[in-house]
Amino acid sequence: MSIKKISAMAIAGLMTIGVVSVFAQDAFVAPATPEEAVTMRQQLMKQDGGLMRTLAGLTGAEAAAALQTMLTNYTHIPALFPEGSIGDSKALPAIWENWDAFNAIVETGKTAATDGIAAAEAGDAAAYAAALKTLGGTCGQCHQQFRG
Repeated sequence: MSIKKISAMAIAGLMTIGVVSVFAQDAFVAPATPEEAVTMRQQLMKQDGGLMRTLAGLTGAEAAAALQTMLTNYTHIPALFPEGSIGDSKALPAIWENWDAFNAIVETGKTAATDGIAAAEAGDAAAYAAALKTLGGTCGQCHQQFRG
């Protein structure tokens, strides 16, 4: 077994533990302050970035669990961007000036994650790859338009 495969499996295992612990916690609590929103969304984006780097090497239940985390994170994104919460971040005012476009990207990400979960569970490699491509595209699109 290659080191790349071992690493991917170890990361997937850790992500699965993280997913289980997220579900064991109470429901998402929106940030109380703009500063908290910035911190929470930066953590979420780092988690999503890490997941995106491993998703191509995952299959089946591990892939579905990782994508469930992505779906949950995408669901929370709008609450992590209360108006004007730029703070110490790279968020651009364009987010709030073009809120509908921002949310449309979020919705596309949620749909892609949902599609990816279904594809992973069905063992449909082509549909899974397509979902990952769309999901990655939402990250790039959002950063290109709304991140400085």
